[in-house]
Amino acid sequence: MNSGRESGRAGTLMDFHDAMLRELGPQGWWPGKTRFEVIAGAILTQNTSWSNVEKAIRNLRREGLLNPAKMHRLKAEELAGRIRPAGYFNIKARRLKNFLDHLFGNYNGSIDRLFGKKTGAELRAELLSINGIGPETADSIVLYAASLPEFVVDAYTVRILRRHGLIGDKAPYGDVKALFMESLERDAGLFNEYHALIVKTGKDFCRPGRPLCGACPLERFL
Repeated sequence: MNSGRESGRAGTLMDFHDAMLRELGPQGWWPGKTRFEVIAGAILTQNTSWSNVEKAIRNLRREGLLNPAKMHRLKAEELAGRIRPAGYFNIKARRLKNFLDHLFGNYNGSIDRLFGKKTGAELRAELLSINGIGPETADSIVLYAASLPEFVVDAYTVRILRRHGLIGDKAPYGDVKALFMESLERDAGLFNEYHALIVKTGKDFCRPGRPLCGACPLERFL
């Protein structure tokens, strides 16, 4: 049974979700055409904006490289040239190759076999064992590519919750994630839409320098 504090926290989080959904509407996130495209996007979006990732994804799609086998055959330096718009392209090329090496070394290149019948926690742990995949990237892959309920925490999430007094200034990733995982129903669809709404709210209203609090869907909760 949840304590009174947990129940109140869940109510607050669901109030946030409902207010954003009412004002902003469904977001239809993640914008990937295939599960592998979602995985590649999750790795490419590290330390950059999604608009830059979209440019890199377009390059890969134009050359028919959004396919595990074709990308796996590509040399890291060749891949880096294709993903240059995403920034840190040499590092991200190696991270993509690390994922593909794991996929082909253990599952013969099959994403179906990688996902298998694993729980979200099992898949997450395996992804975290791959060099270059951290908690946010792993959770993005689990939620958006595998459709399993692991909540994704990003800079927008931290900024919004901190400004509303729900977390401290130095709350670690795991604690922020636990706030959602322990308070809300563990539903991939809910987590998907919630994170997408947070991204939209963070980009358009809860900006780092000059937040537009008066127009924000969460203004009444301040």
